[in-house]
Amino acid sequence: MNLPKPSLEDIEIKLLLEGIYQYYGYDYRNYALSSLKRRIKNFMQLEGLSNISALQERLLHEPNCIARFLLSVTVNVTSMFRDPGFYLAFRNQVIPLLRTYPFIRIWHAGCSTGEEVYSMAILLQEEELYHRCRIYATDANEQVLLSAKNGIFPLKRMQEYTQLYLKTGGKRSFSEYYTAAYDNAVFRASLRDNVIFAQHNLATDSSFNEFNVIFCRNVLIYFNQILQKQVHELFYNSLCTFGILGLGRQESLKFTSYEQYYDEIAQGEKLYRRLN
Repeated sequence: MNLPKPSLEDIEIKLLLEGIYQYYGYDYRNYALSSLKRRIKNFMQLEGLSNISALQERLLHEPNCIARFLLSVTVNVTSMFRDPGFYLAFRNQVIPLLRTYPFIRIWHAGCSTGEEVYSMAILLQEEELYHRCRIYATDANEQVLLSAKNGIFPLKRMQEYTQLYLKTGGKRSFSEYYTAAYDNAVFRASLRDNVIFAQHNLATDSSFNEFNVIFCRNVLIYFNQILQKQVHELFYNSLCTFGILGLGRQESLKFTSYEQYYDEIAQGEKLYRRLN
C-alpha cells in the first residue's frame, strides 16, 4: 500500500526541526505536528518571513533568533492552583502519605514560569512539610526558568488566584504570600528556599534523581505518541515505589503501556501511585 506523499510544507518543517536539534540541541521533532505547525506559522508572521526555508536560514545563521523562536513555540500557558480539585485531592489524599517520609523529593517537569511550583510550595508550607522537601523545577526554556526564579507575577491575576487558592482548602489569607509592587505581585522568598530551578529537556535528557512526587501537568498533550511513551518511561524510572505522578486534566495513563504500573488514587484528578 502506498503511503500518502508528505506535503512540501511538512518536509520543510521536518528539516527545520532537525536543523534546530542538530545545531542547538533543542528537540521538537516528536512534538504534536498540528499545534507546532500553527505556532511556527505565527512566529513566521512576527518575523516577516514567507516560507519555512527562510525561517530555517534565519534560525541557523542568526543566534538571537533562536531565543525568540523558543519563546514563541513553547507553550507557557499556566496558572496558580490551576484545576483546584487536583490540589484539594493532593492535600487530602497525598499529603498523609508524604508525612510518612523523612525527606521528600518533588519534580515539577516542564514548570514553565513557575506558578504551579509556588502553588505547591504554599500548600506544603501550610501542611508543615515544606522543610522536609526538595523541589526540582525544570524546563527546557532558560528564559521562562528565569521568570520562575524571580517569583513575580501580574498583580491583576491575584484576585483570580485567591479564588482558586480557597477552593484548594487554603488555610490562610492568600495575600500573606506576596507583596504588591506597582503592577506586580512579588512572592515571598521563603517559598523558594527549597526549590532548585534547572534546565531539563524531556525530549533529550535522562533521569537525574529518584522522586517521591513528579508533576508534569499539561505538557504531554503537546507531544506525539512516541515522545509521550519516552517521557512516561522516564517518569516511571524516576519515581520511587509508591511514588506519586500528577498529570494535567487532559492527560491520562489510560491506553498507555504504563497504565498497569499505577493505581489512580484520586478519581478524575489525574493523581497516580506507582506500584511495586
